[in-house]
Amino acid sequence: MRYYDRKINYYETDQMGIVHHSNYIRFFEEARCSFMEQSGYPYARLEEEDIISPTLEVSCRYIHPVRYGDTVRIAVRMVKLSKLKCSFTYEITDASSGEIRAKGSSSHGFISREGKPVILPKEKPEFYNTCQAEYEPED
Repeated sequence: MRYYDRKINYYETDQMGIVHHSNYIRFFEEARCSFMEQSGYPYARLEEEDIISPTLEVSCRYIHPVRYGDTVRIAVRMVKLSKLKCSFTYEITDASSGEIRAKGSSSHGFISREGKPVILPKEKPEFYNTCQAEYEPED
């Protein structure tokens, strides 16, 4: 599991001062990118190696609102890993109180720039080994 801390900006909120629901998906993406950087194999490196990782599915369950000025901590886990794709879970908590604000998940494939599936263990073994080291199956 990896962590990503983030302070909420005014522009991310609605007229009630609550983070707009669409921003949670962006927060998941930021946290996932941070996860990959912390693992030692950032997305930029994948793209340099002509691998693209499209989002196949994403979901979010909103539990308590996040507001302007809050700092949140996002816990990220890679919970599924196959030769062709992986899945992550996210838990957003208030950084000071630990209160859970939202939970979510996303799934991602791996394809070449030409749109062909990439079989990770065969074509990108170093990246696949990095993923295996980070992989934490769901309980």
